[in-house]
Amino acid sequence: MVPESRPGLLRHWLVVLLLLPGLLFAVPLSDDDLSAIRTETDFYGPRAGKRMQAWRELIQKGKQERWSEQKSLTEVNRFFNQMRFLSDISLWGKADYWASPMEFIGAGGGDCEDYSISKYFSLIELGLNDEKLRMVYVKSLTYQQFHMVVAYYPTPAAVPLILDNIDVAIKPATQRKDLVPVFSFNGSHLWLMKERGQGQLAGSASRLTLWNDLRSRFSSEKLKRPKLNLDD
Repeated sequence: MVPESRPGLLRHWLVVLLLLPGLLFAVPLSDDDLSAIRTETDFYGPRAGKRMQAWRELIQKGKQERWSEQKSLTEVNRFFNQMRFLSDISLWGKADYWASPMEFIGAGGGDCEDYSISKYFSLIELGLNDEKLRMVYVKSLTYQQFHMVVAYYPTPAAVPLILDNIDVAIKPATQRKDLVPVFSFNGSHLWLMKERGQGQLAGSASRLTLWNDLRSRFSSEKLKRPKLNLDD
């Protein structure tokens, strides 16, 4: 008969055993990474822990190998585009919810904002300058609805490259005739889009309530997780 205090301990060691083969032969992970993997496993299940491990290994590998910016764009775009598209209503029970990378990876899916947010934060962690990145609200002419992508500007005057979860190939904005930009932002600034690939600075990104809420949750030591409506 197992005492009442033991099931939690047994579950903990089952989690460790499930993750151990990958951890032994993977890129060395920090204590914070290992803690995050255990947290996601405990909350979302073993598959979520494996997804979290794969993400942290991707970041660590990029740092160790000093990936070029183009390599970082390619690898991050590829990794997150493997996730499933799920609506906020079906997943979080809200009309609009911006998930952190941990929530997106834990759930194994999300909507266009969640893809873009996770790509943005991952590229920042890999060392890309925030001034080269924007999250762009666009109108998709194909689907006749609003959509979000990540734009990368090699130089301030360059045509940006677009990272998208619909068209998974990274292309210059001039080749995405199906997208009409509306506004864009990064960690510091908000732009109103006047014409394709350009915009007028409109103020601080703090004007975006959802962005502020996301950054607050993402930066807190203990992420407050809303209840999921779907099982992993």
